[in-house]
Amino acid sequence: MAMRTLWALGLIVTLGIAGCNRAESPQKVQEDVAKASRSAAEQDAKAADRLAAADASANKDVGQAQDKADSKTTNAAADAVITQAEGDHKVAVAQCESLSGTAQRDCKKQADADLDAVKAKVKSLKDDHS
Repeated sequence: MAMRTLWALGLIVTLGIAGCNRAESPQKVQEDVAKASRSAAEQDAKAADRLAAADASANKDVGQAQDKADSKTTNAAADAVITQAEGDHKVAVAQCESLSGTAQRDCKKQADADLDAVKAKVKSLKDDHS
């Protein structure tokens, strides 16, 4: 009797498992495929949106970094030009010492005016770049 019960129980389990793997109707399969396709398309669209947002953010960051680097380069170049002009001014003033009277005063005024012109030009260029 125990053997018969085991056989009956085995048969029931086998039929139960076989029933779980039955094919779905074509209409049900088509609905499931359509649903999965819509879901995948929605996920793809969201991923594309996230990618576009990340790309835009990265481009903005790169642009800001480039602007900052350009500003630093401009400032360094301006400082170099002013340093050169101040050196030239010192040489010019020293050369003016060989003159006397009005000629010496005019020479120093011209050296000062040249230095002021360079500084004004540099300031104008820096303002244009900002």
